[in-house]
Amino acid sequence: MSDPKGIGLTSGLHEYLLANGSAPDPVQQSLIAATVALGGVAGMQIAPEQGAFMTFLTRALGVRYAVEVGTFTGYSALAIARGLTPGGRLLCCDVSEQWTSVGRAHWEQAGVADLIDLRIAPAVETLRALPHTPHIDLAFIDADKVNYAAYYHEIVERLSPNGVILVDNVLWSGKVIDASVNDPETVAVRSFNEMVVADERVESVMLPISDGLTLIRRAY
Repeated sequence: MSDPKGIGLTSGLHEYLLANGSAPDPVQQSLIAATVALGGVAGMQIAPEQGAFMTFLTRALGVRYAVEVGTFTGYSALAIARGLTPGGRLLCCDVSEQWTSVGRAHWEQAGVADLIDLRIAPAVETLRALPHTPHIDLAFIDADKVNYAAYYHEIVERLSPNGVILVDNVLWSGKVIDASVNDPETVAVRSFNEMVVADERVESVMLPISDGLTLIRRAY
C-alpha cells in the first residue's frame, strides 16, 4: 500500500480544524470545563469535533431512537440528543451517578433533558431488556472495552434497516498494532475490530477521528 493520505494533526492544525467547524457553544464549553475539573478521568470525554460530527450524523440519519453505552459526563449524549428528530429519544446506559450527574445538569441547561432516559445499571442488562425489534436508529458504544462485543451483539440485532452503530476508541492510542501490549482492554479492542470485519451481517468503516471511530450498518 502507498503511504497514508492523512497528514496527522498538530496542535495548530487541530485549533484550525475547530475554528472552521461547529464550535462548542456555552453549554458545551461549561461541560468541558466541568469534566476537566475532575482530573485525569477527563480524558474519557469525546473531542469537540467528534461531538459535532455525531450531532451532524444524527440529524442526517433522521434518528428517532438512539442508544448510548457509556455516558460519562454527558457530552456525547448532549451531541446526540441535539440531533434527534422531533419526538426522538435517547437511552443512556452508565453505572456512575457521580459522573452522569455532571451531564444531567448540562442537559437541563441545553433543554434536552426530557429527551434522555438515563439508566444507572449494567448496560448489558439494560440492552437485553429492550424489545427484540429493529428499532435502534443510532447507537454509540464508548464504555469498558472488555464488554464491547457483548454490547455490539445486543445492539446489532435491534438495529433499524438504516441504523448505524458508532464505536469509539477503536485505535486505542495506537496500542492495537503494538504486539508487546496485551492487557485485557487492548486485547478486547483488537478482538472486537477483527470480529466486526468478519461479521457478514454488517459493513463498516474505521475513521481516524480522535482515538478512532468505527461506523457500522447492516449489509444489504
